[in-house]
Amino acid sequence: MTSPTATPTRHIFLTLLGLMLVALNLRPALTSVSPVLRTIGDDLSLTPSGLGVLTTLPVLFLGLAAPLAPIVARRLGMERTVLLAVALLAVALLARPYLGVAGLFIGSSAAGACIGVMGVLLPGIVKRDFPNSVSLLTGLYTALLCFGASMAAGATEPLRLLFNSDWRPALGFWMLPAAIAAVVWWLQLGAKHFPKNVGAPKKSLYRDSLAWQVTLYMGLQSALAYTVFGWLPSILQDRGVDAVAAGLALSVSIMVQVITAIAAPWISSYMRDQRFMIVLVVVLTLLGLAGCIYAPLSLMWVSAVILGLGQGGTFSMALTLLAVRARDADTAARLSGMAQGVGYTLASSGPLLTGLLHDVFHGWEVTGLFLGLIGCIAIAAGLGAGRKLYVLDER
Repeated sequence: MTSPTATPTRHIFLTLLGLMLVALNLRPALTSVSPVLRTIGDDLSLTPSGLGVLTTLPVLFLGLAAPLAPIVARRLGMERTVLLAVALLAVALLARPYLGVAGLFIGSSAAGACIGVMGVLLPGIVKRDFPNSVSLLTGLYTALLCFGASMAAGATEPLRLLFNSDWRPALGFWMLPAAIAAVVWWLQLGAKHFPKNVGAPKKSLYRDSLAWQVTLYMGLQSALAYTVFGWLPSILQDRGVDAVAAGLALSVSIMVQVITAIAAPWISSYMRDQRFMIVLVVVLTLLGLAGCIYAPLSLMWVSAVILGLGQGGTFSMALTLLAVRARDADTAARLSGMAQGVGYTLASSGPLLTGLLHDVFHGWEVTGLFLGLIGCIAIAAGLGAGRKLYVLDER
């Protein structure tokens, strides 16, 4: 078995390139749908509730698949598991626009599951193979994740117009980055294998209150994020914004996330704990959402930027908590599996309930109150999770 320190130099470039390309594909499957959501609904006669289910399924399966990632990785190895996931992602993204309503829902679910597996395993590969550059590579990883999400949000509607107003090739286009990532990942496959984790039975995190606070914060901030991914363009279009501008507003909001995704954890590292930063970024998120729903459209771009700054920070602080609330790497990995598995499953309710509320009340005002409630509970969970404590410690 090749140890991380003995990794041949010729593999380093392909490994880094593969990591970054896979990271680039962790959000386009989700953010590419929302700019053409209304077009899909009109074409396939889907109600707002049905569209809510469509935006919910990828997030739900992302959460359901996350706990399976380490199980599959123990049998296949981490690299082969990621290769399988990114290859299946490409297939799902190509198939989902062309197999009718059932294919759209099944393909979206499969894409979410593939993303869930990759999202759990990639941080472990970074920590294992580049232990002296974790902060740098995590920053690049987060930046490319945001860039991929922004690119899909901003380009899907123009692609639809380019393809004679057909949303199917516009969605199918996003299999190309996944296919490229699969090829590059395959080229560096086999250089390393993650060792099996054999040891004494571990104390369950599911009985630890701090682990649940971290999980709840992860899930609630994700619920806000995936609601924005799925519904922000529709919210703006219903307020009178054209489809291209609405998709571009989501793209801009996601793009500016890079700023706080890197800055928020760095600034919080100089503080006594993470509570102040968590409250700050959640409040920014709620202000941005309120602006997009209630403020005059002349403030749309300001609201989109504030929303992005808030959500970039909420996401990066959630990832930071997974590391700083654990005393060792093994516990951090277990906490990551719990927080992402349970948290993303919880987060799937956000887009679904948003669609249901819109269906019932025929507007977005009540939805804004619902999202505000989610944010307030996220702040409460974050105040607990942000304390300078460690999971599994006696308290």
